[in-house]
Amino acid sequence: MISLQDCIGLCGLTQDEVDAIAEHEHVPDVVAAAIASYLIHAPHGLEKVRDMIVDDIRIARNDDDATRAVHLLHTLHHFLRAHPDVPLR
Repeated sequence: MISLQDCIGLCGLTQDEVDAIAEHEHVPDVVAAAIASYLIHAPHGLEKVRDMIVDDIRIARNDDDATRAVHLLHTLHHFLRAHPDVPLR
């Protein structure tokens, strides 16, 4: 049987990046892993992942959740380092 960790390992993004997609899209992690797998192969898909993480940061800041905002900033930093071709907006 394939596990959630297997799905995340196969999707091309990290657990934190998949978590950010799940939070943004309000879906379970396994669905977010499927979305991630699709987006990393879609035109401008990585830019959409970047935008989801940025949106999650804004929401955390608006909710005064500094811990979550910092965690998401680290996630964004890692994502941008792993995907240097994704432009900053």
